[in-house]
Amino acid sequence: MAAVYKSLSKSASKADKETDINGTVQRKNKQRVLILSSRGVTYRHRHLLNDLAAMLPHGRKDVKFDSKSKLYQLNELAELYNCNNVLFFEARKGKDLYMWFSKVPNGPTVKFHAQNLHTMEELHFTGNCLKGSRPILSFDGAFESEPHLRVIKEIFLHIFGVPQGARKSKPFIDHVMGFSVADGKIWVRNYEIREVEKVKSADDNNNEDDKSKKGKSKGSGDKDTDISLVEIGPRFVLTPIIIQEGAFGGPIIYENKRFISPNQVRAELRKAKAGRHVARMEQQRDTLARRRNLGLESGGAKKRDPTGLDTRELFA
Repeated sequence: MAAVYKSLSKSASKADKETDINGTVQRKNKQRVLILSSRGVTYRHRHLLNDLAAMLPHGRKDVKFDSKSKLYQLNELAELYNCNNVLFFEARKGKDLYMWFSKVPNGPTVKFHAQNLHTMEELHFTGNCLKGSRPILSFDGAFESEPHLRVIKEIFLHIFGVPQGARKSKPFIDHVMGFSVADGKIWVRNYEIREVEKVKSADDNNNEDDKSKKGKSKGSGDKDTDISLVEIGPRFVLTPIIIQEGAFGGPIIYENKRFISPNQVRAELRKAKAGRHVARMEQQRDTLARRRNLGLESGGAKKRDPTGLDTRELFA
């Protein structure tokens, strides 16, 4: 009975703390993200997934998901791990990467095509931040211009926004995640907030001496700092493809008509290359035919078959 009384008293004290002065209950942002990938991801895809998992202390990383056609099974998997968001990496043909952002269990679900992937381990990213710290999410003003961008912004807030008091999070804010819209794509960047003390020049020192003489100098604790942003990584570009009403299913409420599949792009490149080859071969055949008609065959040409079975005579 003592244990039951302690548990009830703890729950009552928590409820009292959560109630506001007016008697209303303060709602907390309780988000948890399931992060996993499909079979066939490349090393760059895997490093990007590990970077995002390290940036999301409220995430739960899982093993690879076998099926690429039965994505609705991810809803049961998320419910099993007590997650209400899913970030799924789908790899196709060992080249293309599609990212699924979904709210479980009611939706919506957004499918993106990811391009220009760069991970934290690349040397030109000189920034650094504390693991488990909370980010500042910076969104472009274009996210409020169209309805589908507002939906995407809300999903990004739930997935990339670390809740206050998460289990593995730290009470520090030392980096900024930027989301901007350009050319129909969403550009994602991650920056460190770096503070450096200003270097005082001779004029500043003279001014401070004058102020100290007049008795207007500030306390020693006030220091001027320069705040700058240094990119950490990862960086990638997302092209929205479709938005589904449900979680990995349901009717399509938005479709990007400007999106061209990478398979179609590769097919067009192959057709163009094959067309150039066919045109070159036809030009060579025309040149040989003109030389034969004029009797200007090269000296290295084969002699005609005297039996009359020469292909140039049979198919002339």
